[in-house]
Amino acid sequence: MIKFDNSEPFIKPKGIKFREGQDSNIRLPKVAVGVFSSHLYKDIIEKFSTKEVGYISGANLERNVYIIKYNGILITFFMAGVSGPWLCADMEELHAQGVEKFIIFGNCGVLDSSIEDCSIIIPTLAYREEGSSYHYVEDSDSIEMNPKYRDDFISILNKYNFDYIEAPTWTTSAFYRETINKIKKYQELGVKTVEMEGATIAAVSKYLGIDYFTFYYAGDNLDSVEWDERSIYGETNLDKKKEVAILALELAAKISD
Repeated sequence: MIKFDNSEPFIKPKGIKFREGQDSNIRLPKVAVGVFSSHLYKDIIEKFSTKEVGYISGANLERNVYIIKYNGILITFFMAGVSGPWLCADMEELHAQGVEKFIIFGNCGVLDSSIEDCSIIIPTLAYREEGSSYHYVEDSDSIEMNPKYRDDFISILNKYNFDYIEAPTWTTSAFYRETINKIKKYQELGVKTVEMEGATIAAVSKYLGIDYFTFYYAGDNLDSVEWDERSIYGETNLDKKKEVAILALELAAKISD
């Protein structure tokens, strides 16, 4: 059992890392957009004015951090680590470098086949079946999601004529253990999506005392006799996913100070 402990951490984040010639004293723009898709990450870098300012590193991978300009607003931009442990480290390091608000978005599985591919889901509650969130907030079966910016985001969805639903999500650490019994259990609780980071984002943000918003675009379908992959793979329905990315940038610009 994971036991929550609110005492001081032994290892503290120092911020992002820098290459030769980069400014190690830089303070990042307060609003950061993180995307899980490498295809959308590359598309945004190519499409908008960007400046590489450092990187996030792990034992076997480096991901560049950028400052991008969108509608005249400077925004921190990064490729988010997939899974709670990876993402909580990203958030800690970027927060240490000046980020105070996170917008993080990506693909999810759906537990309701009526949800169309690539449509938008706003999570309202996350059932915690992963580990990372339990290190940041007290034990509970679930955690509230998106207490801020929901109305702002919905106004953007309406502007761009996107359909959406609001519903609970199921955050898990083991996608090959999304069993038939668990799918039925969460369907009975009104859960519409399954993913790997939602509860972690909420818990880390609460612990750090910072704001966030996270949303999903529908991918694979688990409400079927056999697994329906739909657009879970990055290049499938990519043009529609590129439209979804604009929603995150619009919200970032809207909530920038």
